[in-house]
Amino acid sequence: MMKFAWDNYKLYAWGKNELRPLTRNGHIGNMFGGLRGASIVDSLDTLYIMGLMDEYNDAKEWVKTSLDLNSNGEASLFEVNIRYVGGLLSAYYLTGEELFKNKAVELGEKLLPAFNTPTGIPRGVINLGSWGWASAGSSILAEFGTLHLEFVHLTELSSNPIYTEKVMNIRKLLNKIEKPHGLYPNFLSPVSGNWVQHHVSIGGLGDSFYEYLIKSYLMSDKMDDDAKKMYYSALEAIEANLVQKSPGGLTYMAEWRGGILDHKMGHLACFSGGMIGIGADDGAPEKRQHYLDLAAEITNTCHESYTRSATKLGPEAFRFDSGAEATATRLSDRYYILRPEVIESYMYMWRLTHDPKYREWGWEAVQALEQHCRVESGFSGIRDVYTTSVSHDNMQQSFFLSETLKYLYLLFSDDDLLSLEDWVFNTEAHPLPIIRRSCLQDEATQEKTVSK
Repeated sequence: MMKFAWDNYKLYAWGKNELRPLTRNGHIGNMFGGLRGASIVDSLDTLYIMGLMDEYNDAKEWVKTSLDLNSNGEASLFEVNIRYVGGLLSAYYLTGEELFKNKAVELGEKLLPAFNTPTGIPRGVINLGSWGWASAGSSILAEFGTLHLEFVHLTELSSNPIYTEKVMNIRKLLNKIEKPHGLYPNFLSPVSGNWVQHHVSIGGLGDSFYEYLIKSYLMSDKMDDDAKKMYYSALEAIEANLVQKSPGGLTYMAEWRGGILDHKMGHLACFSGGMIGIGADDGAPEKRQHYLDLAAEITNTCHESYTRSATKLGPEAFRFDSGAEATATRLSDRYYILRPEVIESYMYMWRLTHDPKYREWGWEAVQALEQHCRVESGFSGIRDVYTTSVSHDNMQQSFFLSETLKYLYLLFSDDDLLSLEDWVFNTEAHPLPIIRRSCLQDEATQEKTVSK
């Protein structure tokens, strides 16, 4: 599947951000400012771990000769960070190629002006060409809360503390301000540092903020106690306010609007099964099994959203009201754009429990993707998962190569391929190594003892 998706991207859209498989051309879009080649940078690590070395070498050569970081245009700080910075960092750590490290640090520098706000909470949009931020308005929790892993690694590689300082400053502000019922709303003013309204969601707008708390703790070799505290208290608030059980016995996470629950769950929120799973072991001892059970229940609900559709692929959002359970009741929610989150949770739950059902569910998804999303020249999202006479959206998303296919590959691989003991995955599935301080500290202590 990866080779087919990649070969068609190379044939019809090389150097563009994504392939449009029906019209056989490239798509640039406006998320990345003037940056190009999103599918290439997003695929480097996937190609490498799958052993597709000719394809990987083509991608590396393109990064070397054609990835232009001096582009003009408004780009999403979040998207550039998770796809480009994350993709380059991961490629460097897997291969040791200095080229990737240098590009990652060069791009990281260009993101710093986004933080020039009264509060240090970055703006969501940055102009990479004119060294400044562009957008007004609110900053989004998932966007400014999803920089930590990459920025800590930028500090590691550049020996410049500024990246870590910027993300620690965000955390300080979040710790200081009041949180309604312990929850984190999705919009914050970068000028006043106050919440702009009280919408809380574990799906889009909120999602990866929570993921980066537990992963910051794990990536720090379990030294970052602040991240640990923030994660478990956020999870407690989520359980108290958002986690619901449907009449049919499905556990889901509702959205919260100023105290009123909206009984819907987005496909994006389906990463949370895996998140709660990887965080289960470090919770209070008496809650470990509870967290693992909760992770399994949420993953099961997300699987149900797939099973209950005609294509066996899940909708963008599904509801639990007026008799419907785990199904999209609105026309506008029925599409599937090759998203990875449900498969991501299968992969984590397989690694944590080795229950064979997770591989079976993953295989169902593979068959559904092959049947309904594979077209003559690539893979395409579909507009309605509830009909088998599918209508394609003509877009092979870069995250399909970076996340969906990588998580499927890992689901069917041995646990020691990118072991969770050694790696954390950024929210675009780019693996970053756990930073071991203990060995450095041991060496330093030994040296002191010796010199004494």
